[in-house]
Amino acid sequence: MEEHSNSIATHKTKFNTICVFCGSSSGNRKVFSDAALDLGNELVKRRIDLVYGGGSVGLMGLISKRVYDGGCHVLGVIPAALVPIEISGPTVGEKRVVSDMHKRKAEMARLSDAFIALPGGYGTMEELLEIITWAQLGIHSKPVGLLNVDGYYNSLLALFDNGVEEGFIKPAARQIVVSAPNPKELLANMEQYTPIHEHVAPYNSWQKEQLGGH
Repeated sequence: MEEHSNSIATHKTKFNTICVFCGSSSGNRKVFSDAALDLGNELVKRRIDLVYGGGSVGLMGLISKRVYDGGCHVLGVIPAALVPIEISGPTVGEKRVVSDMHKRKAEMARLSDAFIALPGGYGTMEELLEIITWAQLGIHSKPVGLLNVDGYYNSLLALFDNGVEEGFIKPAARQIVVSAPNPKELLANMEQYTPIHEHVAPYNSWQKEQLGGH
């Protein structure tokens, strides 16, 4: 345990808290569960706290438990309507209840220094695309990472590239999305991220409560 602590102390990172978008399913292959655990291990190694959508099943359960067991703070943000249903199981770590899905995403974003999407379904991709859009609009300038496990997001990345080719996405805005096949490489790339795209509107033109001053 002492050796583990020493190795953690020597690894510096620019992120204090990362929001991870992930779902209540683990997928059909072990590679996805392994990736969630690997990402959890990397967050613990770097002493990065976790913000996530709450729940203890699927990939969200795997990463939240791994980060929590590793001694880092874990915060699950969940809409009030989902609390009695416990659709994803009880929240690991601290639970913060908000009024609706929109407030959930805004709160997760406000509390985080960066974002990572694990493989997931509609909900994960919706959260990912909204946070990319917020970066394009100038609401935030935080890194957005896509953990492209075993090529899971190849088709989505190809769609983004096609959007550039067809004139719907500016080439510089395509660089908002940082992707890598494994957590270690992804975090390293995200630490080097510098926004180069032009915001649609500067942050100071948005309401301060949108992301709490970040």
